[in-house]
Amino acid sequence: MVADDVSSDEPVLEVGQFYELITTHLESAFGRRQPRWVRGEIAKVFEKGHLYVDLVDAGSTASDAKRPVLNAHCWTSVWGPLKRQLAEEGVAIKPGVIVNFFGYVDVYAPQGKIGFTVTAMDAEGLLGDVARRRAELIARLGAEGLLDTNKRVAMSPVALRVGLVASPGTEGYNDFTGQLLGSGYSFDVRLVNTLVQGDQAPAQIVAAIAALDTEVLDVIAIVRGGGSKGDLACFDDERVARAIAGAQTPVWTGIGHTGDESVADLVAHTRAITPTKLGEELVSRVRSWDQRYLRLPAQRISVSLEAVLDEATEFVNERRRTMIFAVRDRLRSEERHLGSLRERLILQTRHLLDAASTSLVTTRQLLSAYDPARRLAQGWSVVTRSDGTTVSRRGDVESGEEVLVLVSDGRFGATVTTTMGDG
Repeated sequence: MVADDVSSDEPVLEVGQFYELITTHLESAFGRRQPRWVRGEIAKVFEKGHLYVDLVDAGSTASDAKRPVLNAHCWTSVWGPLKRQLAEEGVAIKPGVIVNFFGYVDVYAPQGKIGFTVTAMDAEGLLGDVARRRAELIARLGAEGLLDTNKRVAMSPVALRVGLVASPGTEGYNDFTGQLLGSGYSFDVRLVNTLVQGDQAPAQIVAAIAALDTEVLDVIAIVRGGGSKGDLACFDDERVARAIAGAQTPVWTGIGHTGDESVADLVAHTRAITPTKLGEELVSRVRSWDQRYLRLPAQRISVSLEAVLDEATEFVNERRRTMIFAVRDRLRSEERHLGSLRERLILQTRHLLDAASTSLVTTRQLLSAYDPARRLAQGWSVVTRSDGTTVSRRGDVESGEEVLVLVSDGRFGATVTTTMGDG
């Protein structure tokens, strides 16, 4: 085509004029006063205060060179409240998510681009998509038999060796460990510090489960306090669910509040409604075993011992009473015997004393008959030499020898003049 073929009545527009014309037509049909809903799949997303999204037809691929792309943006004034709302519901704007944007067309002439200013999003649609994908994940895990795999792992009756996946210092961590510390039992806790929310949390939780599963533990506990659905979204991650299902150690979860239930809860061996309740359940399990296998048997042994001791005490008391009566009877018998012996000794003593007295009188009489003083009184005398020897024969003295004569009333000296014999 040459210029001659074009009507000379058509004005020649500058580029700026041309964009003004396009802008006028587009805004009259799709501008601020004529907003429209646009549905598409997020191909790229960038956020820096404002939100920038490349939106493409759902189901198209990057290799499709002819796929249409809509450059959408949401200013901070609108994106801020929307972001908070979506975060509370656990929804993230990321590639692969299908969204419904409400807004209007704008033209940016310096770059020759047609854009789309977002004024609202279909949160219910996003939530429905999240719920759909969650339901699909649960169905997929169920079809593979993974919802019950960890539940079939044998649980130790005394779970004192605890692997803990948590973030220290958080409310959930303190609530759980507080129950163990206050139980009075010696729980051995092996902590692996991980994030429990955010995009990096799933990978850290998976690594923590894998690390703890290699150790000799009775249970692995995953705890996290309550929060929004967005805060708990990492526990709906397929990687976390598969790590729990594939663990050789029983995995217990205490995630969120009473009404929260994550995919991690569904595949876990045991699920508690809160970290506090999870700690209580572990303590209760140990306490039940303690009561059944330690305290109750000990109590029965104690009762049996008390019965044996009571029986032994009664036996000892009976023997003591028997011994007391026996000793008392023996003492009385001995007292009677001693009394009898005393009386016999008294009689015997009296008899001996009487006999001795009689003998003494007889002896005294006999001695009296032979008493020298009596003989002297009868006229007898005793002659002794000067050396005190008694003169009993004539030959004991010589003529002229002085002797001493003892008579009844004294003594006197004499001199031997002659000695005479019997004739």
